[in-house]
Amino acid sequence: MSEFVLQKDLKEISEGLEDVAQEFSGKTILMTGSRGFLGRYISETFHYLNEHVLDKPCKFIGADNFITAGKLGESCIDRPGQTFIKHNVIEPLSIEEDVDFILHSAGIASPFYYRANPLMTLDVAVLGSKHMLELARQKRAKYLFFSSSEIYGDPDPENVPTGEQYRGNVACLGPRACYDESKRLGETLCQIYHQEYGVHTNMVRPFNVFGPGMQENDYRVLPNFASRIKKKQALKVYGSGNQTRTFCYISDAIGGFLRIAAKGVPGEPYNIGNPKPEISMLDLAKEIQRTMEIKVSTDVIEYPDSYPADEPNRRCPDIRKAQLQLGYDPQVSLSQGLRRFFDWALENYSDS
Repeated sequence: MSEFVLQKDLKEISEGLEDVAQEFSGKTILMTGSRGFLGRYISETFHYLNEHVLDKPCKFIGADNFITAGKLGESCIDRPGQTFIKHNVIEPLSIEEDVDFILHSAGIASPFYYRANPLMTLDVAVLGSKHMLELARQKRAKYLFFSSSEIYGDPDPENVPTGEQYRGNVACLGPRACYDESKRLGETLCQIYHQEYGVHTNMVRPFNVFGPGMQENDYRVLPNFASRIKKKQALKVYGSGNQTRTFCYISDAIGGFLRIAAKGVPGEPYNIGNPKPEISMLDLAKEIQRTMEIKVSTDVIEYPDSYPADEPNRRCPDIRKAQLQLGYDPQVSLSQGLRRFFDWALENYSDS
């Protein structure tokens, strides 16, 4: 096991991709944001596929500017079939060789960080998308844009679970707009390049993906909880604590992302997440206590100034489209995922 990825997860991802994995055989994959949480897992997945599954090894080119890569992402080793380059996607990227797949995952996903860097957040999702779409057009590559479930904003109750057809309830001038609206515009660019230039584009809308490799200073709920448990501190629950989310374990998410890349219908967006259970933040703390067999206390507090307001009350995906078109079927339960994440985090996070 490396310091941020579980071999058990890689084996499960590989087995789940058995019917589509050969789509990547002998191909070249370019990924932006390759040293972030999702990028690190995806690069390790392709390394695993090369060693155990693919008829012909694929080539993986990872690009990242390392600004938000953190300690776990700052070091990377070129190894057979994989190359990493330092590049900021707000500038055009020149690649001499042929490219078959472009995965544009570069972005600032944590509310704490996009509140602090709104223009950078916009530029990566808009200018970065434009540059990578141009490259996909030149190379005739399939293009997968990592959008977000945040594009739905705060859904109306009748649209929870939320399907891809929902247009969203988003404030273009709100405190989350730099992220929400830039992801929405990134999807618009995908649609335009598909319609105008015939680029095979897809958009993935992930719902609260978690797992080993999330940085301790990520500032999202599960790393926050794990960090405070490691330090033997009370868990801080923002707002009322009744806001709900569903959580998708990393191995299920990676399998879904790569299924879209392999067989997504051109021009289409897909929700990837686990629709069960939809759980409040207070109940999440109780579930962690049950799963890990530890005693935790909670403090319900006001949102800190550093956290953007207008947090959605509910977020839960309708994944029927991915199930029917892609054969996507998440397997890891919330309790199983929490066990794997907290076992890793409590071993790797700081106790001071």
